Amino acid sequence: MEVTVREFLAEEFDIVVVGAGHAGCEAALAASRLGMKTLMLTMTLDSIAMMPCNPNIGGTAKGHLVREIDALGGEMALNIDKTMIQCKMLNISKGPAVHSLRAQADKNKYHTEMKKVIENQERLSLKQEEATKVTVNSDGSFNISTKFGAIYKAKAVIITSGTYLKGRVYIGELNYSSGPNGLSPANELSDSLVDLGISLRKFKTGTPARVHSDSINYDKVEIQTGDNEIIPFSFMTDEININQVPCYISYTTQKTHEIIRENLDRSPLYEGVIKSIGPRYCPSIEDKVVKFSDKERHQLFIEPEGLDTKEMYIQGMSSSLPYEVQIEMYRTMIGLENSEIMRPAYAIEYDCIDPTQLKRSLEMRNINNLFFAGQVNGSSGYEEAAAQGLIAGINAVMSLKGREPLVLDRSEAYIGVLIDDLVTKGTNEPYRMMTSRAEYRLILRQDNADDRLTDKGYKIGLVTEERYSRFRNKKQKINEELDRIKNVKITPKSEVNEYLESIKSVPLKMPASLYELLRRPEINYENTINLDKDRPEMKKEIKDYVETVIKYEGYIGKQIRQIEQFKKLENKIIHENIDYKNISGLRLEASQKLDKIRPESIGQASRISGVSPSDINVLLIYLEQRRRKKQSLRKEGESY
Repeated sequence: MEVTVREFLAEEFDIVVVGAGHAGCEAALAASRLGMKTLMLTMTLDSIAMMPCNPNIGGTAKGHLVREIDALGGEMALNIDKTMIQCKMLNISKGPAVHSLRAQADKNKYHTEMKKVIENQERLSLKQEEATKVTVNSDGSFNISTKFGAIYKAKAVIITSGTYLKGRVYIGELNYSSGPNGLSPANELSDSLVDLGISLRKFKTGTPARVHSDSINYDKVEIQTGDNEIIPFSFMTDEININQVPCYISYTTQKTHEIIRENLDRSPLYEGVIKSIGPRYCPSIEDKVVKFSDKERHQLFIEPEGLDTKEMYIQGMSSSLPYEVQIEMYRTMIGLENSEIMRPAYAIEYDCIDPTQLKRSLEMRNINNLFFAGQVNGSSGYEEAAAQGLIAGINAVMSLKGREPLVLDRSEAYIGVLIDDLVTKGTNEPYRMMTSRAEYRLILRQDNADDRLTDKGYKIGLVTEERYSRFRNKKQKINEELDRIKNVKITPKSEVNEYLESIKSVPLKMPASLYELLRRPEINYENTINLDKDRPEMKKEIKDYVETVIKYEGYIGKQIRQIEQFKKLENKIIHENIDYKNISGLRLEASQKLDKIRPESIGQASRISGVSPSDINVLLIYLEQRRRKKQSLRKEGESY
């Protein structure tokens, strides 16, 4: 018997955040810290900052996002610094543009610590209630209805629903309505969004099985330890001293691949039961075996999920094969011959929005003060979600205060690249941030995130006075050191040249500054100690920063000039009221795409798929003609 729940107006808030994943946490904390009375609604309090998939934060390009979140005053970096159990700097054999921090997290502690921060945050209320409906009132405010009958009124709403919207889990022939990690799905909110005119689509993601750590043969797998020196994610973390837990590398075998091929007809992905598209850069093991049939084995990473659990995450083994096939398959892999699965792998299908409906502030173009952030925007990954959540939280506040939104462009931050890609180009698969997506990655290094974004965070009000003071102090020390080494003169003495030859560097024929010497690829801070005996004590991060600036000075200068050209197009603003259908010379496809995306600048217009350089020229001519016409009318009015 169906029971009708009586609705009641429970409370009024400035901002309501729907969802408490990584996007929701950053959005709610930003909104409340900026002075707004904020409510966070979640399906369960146990899902706050949950890691339903890989138990880590950071990684290639993702580490950059975490540093940028931190520079703007977000929480993710601080939380992983408190809860990491292993840390590594990736890509150190490559240039500094692609160096990225990655940390294994104690996933339960990560959840607990973030929940603690949220519970103690002023002006932030946290409630375990499922949002079932969003209604826009005649005054532009919102009513958010919940399953319990409560209605919360809000001036702005941020949807951060992750993979919960009409979530459906697939394990072989079995499929059932579910959210991630066995939690309940949100089956009602999707229809409410459609009623508001929001276009939805279905995406897919998945996760590997977890196996009992005692069932792994560690003699057969390769150990992977953390770095000797742990570099924190957050600027505010002075140091991290932990006993790091090892991870391990294993491999599939030919037998693994045989079992997968024999059971492809039982995979919902290959049987066509799942029609939505999954993440390209995190494919299932079925996909790997089929698409890379020439490979004899695939690498796997065995990662602990925490200090107080026996669960081990088998990265690289995402699957939707039946449970009994998974058991057989896992036991053919090196070191996992006796493995006991504690949680099976599964695929999950869910509703998300077409992100091209959003402005670069992450506000809906046709509904004021309704924002979306995270996987509901078609992205994948905790870091991508948190970055969007922070921007949505900031911009919901900016909108209510009548201030300009924070829009980071592609030359300012990886966050800018991420959001611009989503809202300008859209995505037909779960979007993952990669360094190759950033045109100006030598400028957007993880080591200079504070330099790029802390001023912005301070002006917004999220960066504290303490942090800003420390940032200015660091900046001063960097500038002082750069000035100092420019004035340290090294003369071509015999002992100097002997030393240079010993480190395979060319001897000096005439005096040179230490700055000039450090530009040589074979010379660094460590091997110039004998030449620079008056060097002051300084942190490694300052030495690394200074060395990068010196060694890549020419490349950085070139990229700065490229950014100046990029900015010229970004600063050519396109007003919202343009009728693209009536612009003579604009191709039909371009007209339709421009009308759909409604770009905010010529720069953004030039990145829309289907808009050619000739279309941009037509648009530039039209805007110039329009500007001159307005100027002429203004002069006529003045003379009249």
